[in-house]
Amino acid sequence: MSGANPAQPVTVGEDATRCSELKPCKMQLSGVRKAFGGNHVLNGVDLQIKAGESLVVIGGSGSGKSVMLKCILGLIYPEEGSILVDGRETVGLDTKGRDEVMKKFGMLFQGAALFDSLKVWENVAFGLIQGRRMDRRQAKDIAVEKLKAVGLKPEHGELYPAEISGGMQKRVGLARAIAANPEIIFFDEPTTGLDPIMADVINDLIVECVRDLGATALSITHDMASARKIADKVAMIYQGRIIWHGHVQDLDSPDNDYVDQFIHGRAVGPITDDLKRG
Repeated sequence: MSGANPAQPVTVGEDATRCSELKPCKMQLSGVRKAFGGNHVLNGVDLQIKAGESLVVIGGSGSGKSVMLKCILGLIYPEEGSILVDGRETVGLDTKGRDEVMKKFGMLFQGAALFDSLKVWENVAFGLIQGRRMDRRQAKDIAVEKLKAVGLKPEHGELYPAEISGGMQKRVGLARAIAANPEIIFFDEPTTGLDPIMADVINDLIVECVRDLGATALSITHDMASARKIADKVAMIYQGRIIWHGHVQDLDSPDNDYVDQFIHGRAVGPITDDLKRG
């Protein structure tokens, strides 16, 4: 197995990153950099996601996964680089332009992030009512259908988040993410806090929902079981750069010592060596 210098992006396979006329890029990040004071979190992220593809970005805590996602969503702004969605530059968009792009997105937040004061169905319908000014009755009908799609009953919609289990809350979060039939769905650590069985249930639901919508999916996680289940492609971010990008089946032979150590959870390897060097 060959080592990899994390300062240099490593690509596995021609098809792993290149978009084409048959499968154009849904999202494309080029040279994205973001720092907080002297802490340079993203150091030139280059990433392409094809339409209809499910890409999972793996990496340890502090590697830049969440910051990258926030840059795509426009929650924070990179100092350098380009973020294209359907070929449209999103960095520096005005409010109207950002709102148009956001209509393409659905999001499953880490921990579900439900509103405690709203009933379950109101949580699912929140974006429809507040963002799209949909009639509450119509929005509730859609919410109930989405709850059914994730294995919950209509009566669950009348409960409050505190009255349902953590696994059910995650399902509600997924129902909210797909409520507006988004073109692109983001999953932020979708199995965090769940037991292994419930985590696998959520993984199956993610695969099913993404497939049924024909959506493009971008997930960030350090849960390798989840990554293997929901991904078509996997990329690893390390020290603010993408150092590996390939098909999910290539994880078993990544030809990259950093990826190999991470996916097997080994205490000894180049990542640990880098930490020791400070």
